[in-house]
Amino acid sequence: MNPFTRFWNWIKSLPVHIILIGLCIIWLVPSLGLLVTSFRPVQDINETGWWTVFAKPKGFEEFKTYCASCHGEDGTAIATADLTDPDLVQNYRRSFNLLSSLERDIDGQPHMGDISVPDEQTAATIAAYMRRISGIEARPKFTLSNYIDAFVGYRGNKSYQQDCADGTQAVDLHCDVRDLTNPRGMGRAFLNSLFVSIPSTILPILFAAFAAYAFSWMDFKGRQWMFALLVGLQVVPLQMTLIPISRLYAQVGLNGTFLGIWLFHTGFGLPYAIYLMRNFMGSLPREIFESAYLDGASHWTAFYRLAIPLSVPAIASLAIFQFLWIWNDLLVALVFLGGQHPVLTYQIGNMVTSLGSGWHLLTAAAFISMALPMLVFLFLQRYFVRGLLAGSVKG
Repeated sequence: MNPFTRFWNWIKSLPVHIILIGLCIIWLVPSLGLLVTSFRPVQDINETGWWTVFAKPKGFEEFKTYCASCHGEDGTAIATADLTDPDLVQNYRRSFNLLSSLERDIDGQPHMGDISVPDEQTAATIAAYMRRISGIEARPKFTLSNYIDAFVGYRGNKSYQQDCADGTQAVDLHCDVRDLTNPRGMGRAFLNSLFVSIPSTILPILFAAFAAYAFSWMDFKGRQWMFALLVGLQVVPLQMTLIPISRLYAQVGLNGTFLGIWLFHTGFGLPYAIYLMRNFMGSLPREIFESAYLDGASHWTAFYRLAIPLSVPAIASLAIFQFLWIWNDLLVALVFLGGQHPVLTYQIGNMVTSLGSGWHLLTAAAFISMALPMLVFLFLQRYFVRGLLAGSVKG
């Protein structure tokens, strides 16, 4: 291929590349902002946007404009008026204290010289910046406090670590490992989500494997009709069954129990699971099973010695689909578990109190809920493609 043709092909594909890059940016920038915000102190979150994380702190520009010419940008140029000295800065905790000092004359000359005295709002910003550089209100650029507070379900004006250090923790917190299981925290919700997702993933796959083998390699009357019925059941929305099943669960005492939600997810996961597994098992070479039967193997032997090992890609992809679906589910967990055993999707909404405080914890809570699905996807993503192809193979 000559250079001109190669260049022309690159020009023709350029719009597609631009669109793909644009879509990636649209997807990644908000996620990046959410990640950065989750590690920022709550004061910084309230004052500035996440894109300013590597910029100078709030108040630096005002300090540079009104004070840096004499005191230096770091505030230490005048030894007798070191603005990084906590004892000195303690005298200017309020804007009117700072303004009164700036309006006084020093050796018969205006304190500010030729620079005009700042207004009250600017003075308050400068005073806050001085408290920050002096260490009175020092704060790091990044912190794990949001994640710790979210895990333990902290509700307070400072942070869980500060309250425990001061000995002023809430009555329902102990400042030890027991707080990870606090019902208000994401730690307990994380365990509840695991307790819901793992059995609700294993049970449909277990039953679907038996059913798929039967539909693929066992002859019985009405097999095709039953399989067609299972395929049709995939279009039934689970929302229309929530009330009837909830009333049935109330009669048998399964409302608010893990067993109830396991059975529900198993029932609604089986149609697709059987469909995918049957199509994959049905595409396996018939000669392998015929040879096993001729050698005296029973259906059970052929099932666990041949069908299951050869169907590992389909089983793995189905496990990923089912696990991610249940992990991110809110509706079913809300109906059948509610607040008795809160899962992550339910608990995230409880991070914000009725008065609107604690909203900064939502960013950390969101990434806590995303962590496990992201790991599952990154390490097992190749099975997604195999799973999609398995469902499209003609049996």
